[in-house]
Amino acid sequence: MNAKGERMQRLRLKLSPVLIVCSFLAAGIGCGKKEEAKPPAPPPEVFVIKIEPRDTPISFQYVAQTQSSHQVEIRARVNGFLDRRVYTEGDTVKAGDVLFLMDKKPFEAQVADAKAALDRQNAAMETARANLERVKPLVEQNALSKKQLDDSTGVYQSYAAAVEQAKAVLTQAQLNLSYATITSPVDGITGAALLQDGAYINALNSQLTTVSALSPIWVNFSISQEGLQNYRDQVAKGLIIPPPKGAYEVEIIRSDGSIFPSKGRITFAAPLYNPQTGTFLLRVTLDNPGGMLRPNQYVQARLNGAVRPNAILVPQRAVQQGAKGHSVWVVTKDNKAESRPVVVGDWYGNDWFITEGLRAGDVVVVDGGLGLQSGVAVAPRPLAAEKATASGGVPPAPSKDRPAKKSY
Repeated sequence: MNAKGERMQRLRLKLSPVLIVCSFLAAGIGCGKKEEAKPPAPPPEVFVIKIEPRDTPISFQYVAQTQSSHQVEIRARVNGFLDRRVYTEGDTVKAGDVLFLMDKKPFEAQVADAKAALDRQNAAMETARANLERVKPLVEQNALSKKQLDDSTGVYQSYAAAVEQAKAVLTQAQLNLSYATITSPVDGITGAALLQDGAYINALNSQLTTVSALSPIWVNFSISQEGLQNYRDQVAKGLIIPPPKGAYEVEIIRSDGSIFPSKGRITFAAPLYNPQTGTFLLRVTLDNPGGMLRPNQYVQARLNGAVRPNAILVPQRAVQQGAKGHSVWVVTKDNKAESRPVVVGDWYGNDWFITEGLRAGDVVVVDGGLGLQSGVAVAPRPLAAEKATASGGVPPAPSKDRPAKKSY
């Protein structure tokens, strides 16, 4: 072997370990284990409720205004000067309490004059009666003519009529004197005095103040024409069962959200539609102990007693609204999401009545439905009992922040 061949042999011996390592590395890269595939993502977790229709008590709530059940304008019945105001403006008074006093002197003089005229007529009548008593036996003895008897009888009857007239004048004078003392005809709260002491009162300025009865008190509210028709339609379809004879129990909610202790009934419904407001007027009468409610206050009237039979309720957050209307996500038997169109009714606290689209046994997604797509597998979990407000639990009363929609 020549020198060149020896050098090549030594070079191969030096490179052989490197080539072996490289071959193993190449084999490991090209023929080793493949990279493991990622496991599929778990289905999204959703919180659901199961629909269980139940008879649900409902109420209807309206803005209302209080009104005195008996408001009286206190007016003077006679002309004269106002002597003084007796009552304190804004105080409550009882029937018969004195409110104003007029100057009585002119009316006392009229009474005295009427009494004197009555005495005068009585004296004249007594004279005519005595004369008639003397004439009667003389006529029977033919000592006087019958014409004289007739004349005496006519004079007596004329004076008797004059006595009755004088009595009527005296009665009127006494009434005028009594009218000078102006009293309250009802229990209630007084208004401001419209005339001051010393003012002259006549037919043009006879009103002095007002007295408004506080108990019972009226509460008036209005129902729109569409709302009333909607209520009637739902009753006709059996979606609402009203209380017997329509005797709704009415609660009054004051401006601070507290419930007034007395409950009332609807005692009047306007027979005519008001074209200016587009509504029908209804009136509630209730006791007002202590005058806690005052006339013209704004309150809310809640009508209780109606029932929705086999009602379906879902939390409002479960209902989605889009261009095609309302819908909810339901979970099918194979645990897949399905968008279901629904027809919603009224609000009920934090829930929504569903009139069409759901039935008993449906599983509705309440939380976790954001981003769902139809046909996607989901992992349903029951919604915690304290968070569920659907018809499967005890339904809450309508909240004051979001009262029930007006159906009636």
